[in-house]
Amino acid sequence: MITIILLSVLVVAHEFGHFIVAKKSGIWVQEFAIGMGPKICSRRKGDTEYSIRALPLGGFCRMEGEAEEGIAPSPTSFLSKSIGVRLAVMAAGPFMNFILAFIMIFGLTCTSFTATPEIREVLPDSAAAEIGLEAGDVIQKIDGKTIHIYDELQYILQQNRGEAIILDIIRNDGQHYRYELQPKLDEETGRYLIGFSPQIYSGLFAEEADGYEKMSAGETAHYSYFAMINYVKMTAEGLLRVFTFTADSDEYGGPIAIFKMVGDSYEAGLEYSLKAAIQNVVYIGAVLSANLGVLNLFPIPALDGGRILFLLIEAIRRKPMDVETEAKLQFLGFMFLMGLMVFVILGDISKFII
Repeated sequence: MITIILLSVLVVAHEFGHFIVAKKSGIWVQEFAIGMGPKICSRRKGDTEYSIRALPLGGFCRMEGEAEEGIAPSPTSFLSKSIGVRLAVMAAGPFMNFILAFIMIFGLTCTSFTATPEIREVLPDSAAAEIGLEAGDVIQKIDGKTIHIYDELQYILQQNRGEAIILDIIRNDGQHYRYELQPKLDEETGRYLIGFSPQIYSGLFAEEADGYEKMSAGETAHYSYFAMINYVKMTAEGLLRVFTFTADSDEYGGPIAIFKMVGDSYEAGLEYSLKAAIQNVVYIGAVLSANLGVLNLFPIPALDGGRILFLLIEAIRRKPMDVETEAKLQFLGFMFLMGLMVFVILGDISKFII
């Protein structure tokens, strides 16, 4: 049930993005549905029908003229609007998922503790100690890539797989220094580490703890924004590997994996408190929301990104794509996505059931 509620929130946010921009643009939204399949209940408000459907996964925002063929569009039709308006409507769904991910991360950051790329303590016999890093140093760049949050540092080290790195740091005296460092493998975790404890800050509404300063609202927003961007980047790179069938089986998961992950995280959190359980679910929700936003922006027919691609082609050609050709491409995109879904579900079955 927790998973269904979470996924419903993500889908509703996505469809609401399409809905609100369409409404503000004068497009007739005929139906806003939560779920798929047969209607359980519905209510009409204004010129829009709001419905709840039997299958609790998915949803849609049905607009006038979205799939009309050979029919002259009315002034309230999707097809009657400019390319810019239609692009905004299509992009609004993924954009709302990014906004939701930001809001979820902001809430988590306000109620928990957050690591930063500032060195609190250099660990003895570590790579950091060998090159002379000091407590108070702030890591600004790794191999020329700017670091805004600790999660970015961890991701780069994970992708780097033990290769030597160049660190740009700023010291307490305001001076900038550059070091070459060889990360060391931690046998227990299997991860490559620089060898320091990060500075930890408590959230605005987190419990007081000695030795931890509170993050300001601005710092919380800064962290939340770059955490969301980091999720988007990781998702885009991961999905690209999935779509090209170059990803390892532990890098992706389908519905079964999602249900198991959410359930396991909730149960693990309950061992400590209800608050911890909710925080675990919200964290997964933020990651999944970023995933949904990125997935829908991929230029694959049958996704928002495919529709955006067709609109960009229309803008370049200064005329719409042939209806029959677009329909065939949409069908091929749909079949590709169905095949991919079967692929990841079979992967779930092999990992969790067999």
